[in-house]
Amino acid sequence: MKKLAFIGLGTMGMPMARNLLKAGYPLTVFNRTEAKAQELAQEGAQVAATPADAARGADVLFTNVSNDQALLDVLLGENGVLEGAHEGLTVLDCSTVSPETSRRAERELAARGASFLDTPVTGSKPAAIDGTLVFMVGGSEDVFRQHADLFETLGSRSIYLGPSGSGSSAKLAHNTIVGINALALAEGLSLAAKSGLDPEKFLGIVMAGAANSRQAELKGSKIITRNFETQFSLQLMLKDLLLAADQTAKFQLPLPLLHAASTLYQMGLSKGLGEQDLCSVIQCYEDWLGAQVAKPDAEQR
Repeated sequence: MKKLAFIGLGTMGMPMARNLLKAGYPLTVFNRTEAKAQELAQEGAQVAATPADAARGADVLFTNVSNDQALLDVLLGENGVLEGAHEGLTVLDCSTVSPETSRRAERELAARGASFLDTPVTGSKPAAIDGTLVFMVGGSEDVFRQHADLFETLGSRSIYLGPSGSGSSAKLAHNTIVGINALALAEGLSLAAKSGLDPEKFLGIVMAGAANSRQAELKGSKIITRNFETQFSLQLMLKDLLLAADQTAKFQLPLPLLHAASTLYQMGLSKGLGEQDLCSVIQCYEDWLGAQVAKPDAEQR
């Protein structure tokens, strides 16, 4: 059986690593905050002292970190994965980073005889827990097929998209839609609430009609019950939209909704909502409304 390692035990990484353990794979973990790694040690994982140590004993190493610089530090920094890379190692990066960073990582690891796939995911925390993530994959198609068993363990679907950076490009385009859809939901709910409508009844109309979306299904009830527990944080959504905006600048491509969405999430960040779920952006609208968008029994929680 493949020996696995996992670096980055955050909102997504922890349940993903746990699912690999449950499937019976030998697993070594590393996390900057060691307490999270020790939690998995109680469930059978080994804990590595450094990313390099995690790489040395692994056939396949997953990374899931917060941004480009964090990934470069983990891979290329002192005691990073590159120092422990070896012939036959495959790194599967589930982070959301720029295509340029993915391509750099692929080049650096290839020089050590290792493979790299950019494999960002969609589905947020519930799908990570349930093992129903969707993987968007860039890199070698042969390497992708070699590790189909791991994608099947963690997800409901994996889609090969092309050479290195293709998965990262797909994730930025995907999250552009997600971020805009979430704001469309917030704006519609705000308009309904300001019109004196019951937000719960209005949400039912949205979900039964042409305005329905995955964001309405995932975030609608969270908004009206004042549940801003993080499935995917506002600050990470903003990070992804800014990465997407950087790509549009390179392409000289005007995407006005993307830029408007980035501005609204920046307002949420300045309001102190960064670590809350992205749907907490509704609180910006509530400031403008002068009221909460909530079920009557959920107000003022």
